[in-house]
Amino acid sequence: MELATALKGQIVQNRVREVGINPNYWYPVVWADRLKPGQVQPVTLWQQSIAVYRDAAGQAHGLENACPHKGIELHRGEVRQDRLVCPYHGWEFAPSGECVNIPYFPPDQKLPCAQARSYPTTERYGIVWVFPGDPALAAAAQLPEVPEYADPNCLVIPITGLFKSHFSISNENTMDVFHGFLHKNLQGWFDPVLLKLAQTDCSVEAKYQVSYRGKFTKFLGLSTNAEGITTRKVEIHYQYPHYHSTMEGVSSLYLMRLPVSPTETRSFSLLFLPKVRLPSWLKSAIKPVFVPLVRRLLFMPFLGQDVEMMESEQQTYRQNPNRRYTEVNPAILALQRVIVRQYEQFVQQSSQLESSQLESGQPEFGQSEFGQPGSGQLERLLSGMPLSAVGSESKASESRQELL
Repeated sequence: MELATALKGQIVQNRVREVGINPNYWYPVVWADRLKPGQVQPVTLWQQSIAVYRDAAGQAHGLENACPHKGIELHRGEVRQDRLVCPYHGWEFAPSGECVNIPYFPPDQKLPCAQARSYPTTERYGIVWVFPGDPALAAAAQLPEVPEYADPNCLVIPITGLFKSHFSISNENTMDVFHGFLHKNLQGWFDPVLLKLAQTDCSVEAKYQVSYRGKFTKFLGLSTNAEGITTRKVEIHYQYPHYHSTMEGVSSLYLMRLPVSPTETRSFSLLFLPKVRLPSWLKSAIKPVFVPLVRRLLFMPFLGQDVEMMESEQQTYRQNPNRRYTEVNPAILALQRVIVRQYEQFVQQSSQLESSQLESGQPEFGQSEFGQPGSGQLERLLSGMPLSAVGSESKASESRQELL
């Protein structure tokens, strides 16, 4: 659905700062090359601590980072073949989360029904991904498409971002091309114009026009007139919960979001520069020097300024969550609607599933004889708020209405 691009002030209440994630998507948790065979790392995905490990065969797995025996953090243990071993009593857990060995049990003694929650895990684009929602939906859920990753002529620059802010704030920063003023000392863009805007229940697409001038433009060979000014199109595609943005003829940037908590977000980004046709041996030789240089000189200064603004916004919101704000960019308002609707959809589906399971007497989603979380429990775990604040469809609907 196409939307009007006119800038018009609207008063909104930022309840979008309180919603949780829709967990039925793939989320990035660690760079693949930083998880070697036999290693285990703790990661946090919307307040859920997960022990991500790579087995001896090179396969990545994710288990709830709590031993079902004593609650010891499993990331403190060790990897043995494809199993994760608790450091306290040596209980061994298979990738399914099932306890398959207790070292001090006689060989013929039956093991207790103890199981850690297992998370579907996959690896693509040099990133390990985890699916925190209903495991039955993982196979059908698609990861972002990154066609440049397979192109040997594209130079990829991986970038990690850490923001002490709610993921909605981080997402708005990416969609907001009108903040070029912030980067004026870095010779950032100016005269932004929103040309096109479209929204669905799970996506927002925006096309802007911006101008550049200065050393940055000359370095990239973009100057088109005597004053060194060039005008380019910037396209931003938000497909919940991740981003893809392009600068015409210059770059393609993929931002994979990891919501850590209501006040912390991480990004795993892949920046692709224009195709460079060089011999493979030469690209391999210059990459260790060129990639960190581009990241440090061209990208991180802009990101550093953005981080300061995002964290200031989060701090102010926490001091007064009832404060109302005026927004003029319809792309930001569209983005907020998508974020709220996605969470609303998750809460509604969870409530319906839990009700039907209670009526039929069946175990809740994810629940088994080993006591894994059911849908009601999962909703509370992933929401980031007390159940009284978000655990009903009416509350989610109320939040949505505030943004319409």
